[in-house]
Amino acid sequence: MSRIYRSLPPAGTRLGIAFSGGLDTRCAVAWLAAQGQEVYAYTADLAQPDEANPADIPPIAMEHGARAAVLLDTKDALVREGLIAIQCGAFHLRTAGKTYFNTTPLGRAVTTTAIVRAMMADDVHVFGDGSTHKGNDIQRFYRYGALVDPTLKIYKPWLDSAFVRAFGGRTEMSEYLVSIGKPYRMGVEKAYSTDANLLGATHEAKDLERLDTGLRIVNPIMGVAPWRADQAIAAEEITIGFEQGVPTTINGARFPSRVAMFMEANRIGGRHGLGMSDQIENRVIDAKSRGCYEAPGMALLHLAYERLLSAIHNENTMELYANLGRRLGRLLYEGRWYDPEACLIKDGLARWVAPAVTGSVTVELRRGDDYTLLDTRAAYMAYAPDKLSMERVEEPAFTPEDRIGALELQNLSVGDNRALLLHHLDSLRQLGAGGAASDIGGLLGE
Repeated sequence: MSRIYRSLPPAGTRLGIAFSGGLDTRCAVAWLAAQGQEVYAYTADLAQPDEANPADIPPIAMEHGARAAVLLDTKDALVREGLIAIQCGAFHLRTAGKTYFNTTPLGRAVTTTAIVRAMMADDVHVFGDGSTHKGNDIQRFYRYGALVDPTLKIYKPWLDSAFVRAFGGRTEMSEYLVSIGKPYRMGVEKAYSTDANLLGATHEAKDLERLDTGLRIVNPIMGVAPWRADQAIAAEEITIGFEQGVPTTINGARFPSRVAMFMEANRIGGRHGLGMSDQIENRVIDAKSRGCYEAPGMALLHLAYERLLSAIHNENTMELYANLGRRLGRLLYEGRWYDPEACLIKDGLARWVAPAVTGSVTVELRRGDDYTLLDTRAAYMAYAPDKLSMERVEEPAFTPEDRIGALELQNLSVGDNRALLLHHLDSLRQLGAGGAASDIGGLLGE
């Protein structure tokens, strides 16, 4: 049985909608109420940097016909999930060293589960939001919603052909609100769209869909634009302290909450333009899109965390962290952050990798991702300068004789590999594969 309404539910249906307060959701609430739906509006307080005060949003829904409107404080939950993502390295999109920190997928996981739980408390079991059928969010909202409420049904105005015919664009939406006496004052039209939360900001669509349009057209909302020559940015030394995998201090100062700590990390990273990236990515429908991202706090905490990881854990553990973290990042991107396979990876990395990370990293931030690591300290480190010092030490970890023995043991595998290559060379010559045979023959002097 389908969960998704293709047209309006019966009149009088209690319908919950994720309400942002923008033109599209104002129009949706007003139109749905006019069609006889009992609209319940839910707004998540994510400390979104593009909103002056999220508490001002629910009254707008009431003014446009909502039966009830609720503000949900999800800041602490968002920071908690963001820190888990850092601990697990749950980031699969990296281009030339620039990382996208999955800030929108984390926001959707927290927002959707909080809204649907609140809907269940209000006995509301039909859910809608403003996501487009072409994007990732439509899947994220769907999966998280159905995971929390097994009876949930979906009605999305932007999947209803009647709504789409009536409101094909911003002009039609604006005209409709004027006609019902609820005019919406649109701001200056930007060359791209923005979605933001405490962890970061996403800029995409419109002019940013063209690859000949660079990040330079973006006006950052979480900090400075480091590519602007007239932007004065002074170098700054910052020390991040971790306790059992959790960032707890910045320059020695402790904070009353994780949210307060993260806001300070955002302020510091933001004033240097740290953590901005431009990514070409595969959406969940396996078609490519382009997004430009800000995440100053995530970038600052992540660089310190991974520096400590490299000093504490051995190479085999780091390999698992990298491979499993990339896999987890993709699951997060697809709206599977709470699926069993994601929980398995999170539990393993958070239990065996993160708790060993107690220490501090001092970094000099300059402009953008230009920084220098100045000091690394930890309660335990696999790294120790005396182990491999080029200078004479009193008690060396191993002697020249030890190394000679270790090298001699390599004779077994090197000899086996040479014999196999010679056997392969004979096979290639018999097959007439002259080019490949010539390469191997030249390597082995045959």
